[in-house]
Amino acid sequence: MTTQFPTTQVGRLTGHNGQVLALTYSAGSGQYILTGSTDRNIRLFSPSSSKLIQTYSAHGYEVLDIAVSEGNDRFVSVGGDKTVFLWDVATAQTLKRYSGHAGRVNACAWGGEGDTVIISGSYDSTVKLWDTKSRSERPLMTLSEAKDSISSIHVTGPEILVGCVDGRVRSYDIRMGQVDVDVIGHSVTSVMAAKANDSYLVSTLDSTLRLMDKRDGKLLQAFRDNEFENKNYRLRSTLAAADSLVISGSEDGNIFVWDLLSGSLKHKLRHSQQAITDGRGGLQGSTSTKKDVVSAVAWNQLRKEWATAGGDGSVTVWGSS
Repeated sequence: MTTQFPTTQVGRLTGHNGQVLALTYSAGSGQYILTGSTDRNIRLFSPSSSKLIQTYSAHGYEVLDIAVSEGNDRFVSVGGDKTVFLWDVATAQTLKRYSGHAGRVNACAWGGEGDTVIISGSYDSTVKLWDTKSRSERPLMTLSEAKDSISSIHVTGPEILVGCVDGRVRSYDIRMGQVDVDVIGHSVTSVMAAKANDSYLVSTLDSTLRLMDKRDGKLLQAFRDNEFENKNYRLRSTLAAADSLVISGSEDGNIFVWDLLSGSLKHKLRHSQQAITDGRGGLQGSTSTKKDVVSAVAWNQLRKEWATAGGDGSVTVWGSS
C-alpha cells in the first residue's frame, strides 16, 4: 500500500494573504477543501481544478480550525475571536455564533447523533459542548480538567480525545462520565484516533509523533527524523492510507511520511517546489520562518489524495500523476 502513496503535486490552492492554519476535506468523497488563514478568511476550493468556489468572511481574527459536518451542508470554524462560528455552506452565512470562551479557540469538532453537538477547545483551558438544536446560547457542558491551552480535539462516537499544552491527552467518555489521562510529557499539538479506535496519534513539541495504545496508555511506536522539526508551532498530523501511514508537516517546509508499524521514514517531500534546496530537500543556507511552516495535513481515503497547508499562504494537493 505504501508503494502507491501519491507523491505528485497535482494542484496548488492560492489566494490567502497569510499563513494557512486550518485545513480539511469535505466529508465523504472530499469534493472540496476548506482552508482557514491568518488573513481571517475561510476559502472553499475544488482540489480537482484548484478553483476557488467560495469565500467565508466573518472572523475578525485568525482562523485556527475548521470542522465539516457529515452532510457537508454546515461547517464550524474557530480562531482568535473567542467565538465558535456555525456556517451554512450554500449561503456563506453564519447560522449561529457561540460565545463563552475566555481566550482564543484553537480546536473544534462535531459530535452527537446527526452532528447535533459542536465541541470546542480553547486557550482558556476548557472544552465546551454546544447544542446546535437548542436556542440557548449557553454550552451543554464545560470540561475543565486541563491545566493549559487546549490544542486539538478528535471525536469518536461518545468519546472526545483532547490534546493539551500541559503535555496530556484526556479521553472523555461522555455517556459514562469518565475521563482517562495519558501523560505524554511534552506540549501536545495534534491528536487523532485510529479508525479501529484502539490507538491514537499524537504530535508534540519535541519533534516527535507517537502512536499510543488507548487501553493502557503505552507507547506503540515513535516517529522521528533528524531533519523533522516541531518545536515552536502547532503542527497537525494525520493517519493516512487506511491508517498504514503517518503524515506530518515540519517547521522547515518539509513533509514527512512514516510507516505506522515499523516507524521507518517512507517519504520526505517539500510543500513548495519554489524553495531553493540543498540537494537533500532541505532549505539552502537559511533558517526557518513562519512562511516555511507546514502547519496542517489532511488525507482523503476515497480520493487517495492529500493536502498540505503552508505558511506561505498556499495549499498543495498531492495525488497520483
